[in-house]
Amino acid sequence: MGSPSICMVPRPSNSVILLSSPVVLIHGNMVTGNDYDTSGVAAILLKNHRVIIFDRPGFGHSERPHDRVWTADKQADLLCKALQQLGVVRPVVVGHSWGAIVAMAVRHEAEIAGVVALSGYYFWTLRPDVLLVGVGALPIIGDILRYTISPLLNWLTMPLVKRALFSPGPVPERFDAEFSTAMAIRPSQIRATSEDGALMIPSALALRDYYKDLRLPVVIMAGEGDKVVFKRRAEQLKAAVSGSVLSIVQGAGHMVHYQATRQVAEAVEAIAERSSHRNGTEAT
Repeated sequence: MGSPSICMVPRPSNSVILLSSPVVLIHGNMVTGNDYDTSGVAAILLKNHRVIIFDRPGFGHSERPHDRVWTADKQADLLCKALQQLGVVRPVVVGHSWGAIVAMAVRHEAEIAGVVALSGYYFWTLRPDVLLVGVGALPIIGDILRYTISPLLNWLTMPLVKRALFSPGPVPERFDAEFSTAMAIRPSQIRATSEDGALMIPSALALRDYYKDLRLPVVIMAGEGDKVVFKRRAEQLKAAVSGSVLSIVQGAGHMVHYQATRQVAEAVEAIAERSSHRNGTEAT
């Protein structure tokens, strides 16, 4: 599976003190990078930071080449290359759900300011839903399904999926209005969603032995009522990562960044402030 990605983004000059870390936002499964706009997280962060949002491979209008298996560490490699090209220095990396696994794979003390991990699946458990989702990733059978009945089934079940994502809270009106079901049920994005579902357990297994060595600032958030990834996974990560901070949000579900938008932004600010102090010390 490979080891977590070592993200070699440019280091700041010793004569420059960065007052505000850039922020990289990585979305979860089914949705696209627009999810951070819809939730309001991006708008809050833009007041003080440069914010970079990527569509993970195969989501939105991005492509997912067939030349590799897109595990979390492979997606982290691609993210690192993009950050190099953009010249992004010591970002705070925020990941939600599947994006949180990718965020935990993008780690290097000298290059990344820290990680905010939201509703992530960090340790493997038995997941019967993986069998259902993973069918769409199978060669031939998956291709046939994605271009025939899968879009219709996904369209019919989408209201139930939305409720499960936000339960125990209601589905926000803005999400209902701005989330594109048509985008989510395209064959290409169904493929990406299916493959990520099938790779969820292997990706978590590949990372489990690295958490204990992680020395970056890590803030972990999860909804008390999350029915997609139980809060227990967040509690396990808190126990595994030395010095990490855990926040369980009461009344929130899997889409914790909608129900605790301000808290997510505050977690980013806390890491950014810590990074700026460190940079200031290094510059002097």
